[in-house]
Amino acid sequence: MDNLQIENNILETIKTAFKVEGKVVREKRVEITAHKQLISSILLFAKNQHNYIHLNHITCVDWIEDGEFEINYIIWSPTTKNTLIIKTRISRENAQMENIDNIWDQANTYEREMREMYGIEFPGLIGEHEFILEDWDEMPPMRRDFDTLEYATKTFYQRPGREDAKDVREELTKQSGEEIPEFAKKYSREK
Repeated sequence: MDNLQIENNILETIKTAFKVEGKVVREKRVEITAHKQLISSILLFAKNQHNYIHLNHITCVDWIEDGEFEINYIIWSPTTKNTLIIKTRISRENAQMENIDNIWDQANTYEREMREMYGIEFPGLIGEHEFILEDWDEMPPMRRDFDTLEYATKTFYQRPGREDAKDVREELTKQSGEEIPEFAKKYSREK
């Protein structure tokens, strides 16, 4: 008997029902890649047909080189103890993805975070636009083209009253006696 029988069965039923790509990554882990318009249907199918009743997480990866975001829905079945990851890609330009908080209530939190941190809109999403960041008017900070160093320098080092501010890396280096690693020196005020 194949020790990945459960994983292969789940993979095959989803591939057959939705004509999508996927693979068994390892024991208790299956990945599916699908077009964004199929995501809510696949999630409902997995929840209702395979008992994937727990939404573990929704993550986002910024593939700036491809002009896309990858959204990963990570769900879990207490029956089979398997994790199913459903991946899709959407355009970074006018980024929009279907809201799934009607499938799992807690998706609202993840979607609000992605809206604020990546600028992805989820039509029908209920909740204040401001979620974590207060009075934010910059580019969403988790996008790879957001210049964190420039923002931190402008916001924290240069404002009045911060003339005596200390660089954390430099202070830790003094206390520990260790050198700042080469890769981190470009982020120190005194290079």
